[in-house]
Amino acid sequence: MSDYDVGFGKPPKHSQFQKGKSGNPNGRPKGVKNIATDIKEELEEFVHITEGGKTYTVTKQRALIKALLAKASKGDVRAAQTLLSLKAGVDHSDQENNKEAWFTEDDMEVINHMKKRLITSSNTLEEKSDEHE
Repeated sequence: MSDYDVGFGKPPKHSQFQKGKSGNPNGRPKGVKNIATDIKEELEEFVHITEGGKTYTVTKQRALIKALLAKASKGDVRAAQTLLSLKAGVDHSDQENNKEAWFTEDDMEVINHMKKRLITSSNTLEEKSDEHE
């Protein structure tokens, strides 16, 4: 009898994965992209559009925004809602990025130092007030 217990999460030794051999040999092929990457790459491709009799080369993303804006300006409520929700998302993202970039590392070091000093001084004041009671 071996000292290895077979049970839940402990398969028999003969049926365990062999060393150096994958448990999922037919797993995800190399180079397969996820949907976010596919969408990003597709929106970055260029197309030709005609505006006011002139032909321009713009990204598909820009063409999509122009089409949404044209529909919204003609009174399409759904296009206007979509455009405004996209704008709100961009504004929120910009605000988040600006919050992070507001203080430099040196600023944060000074702020943390001041916090420590304030905490230490408030603890000292509490101790002194406790002694006088």
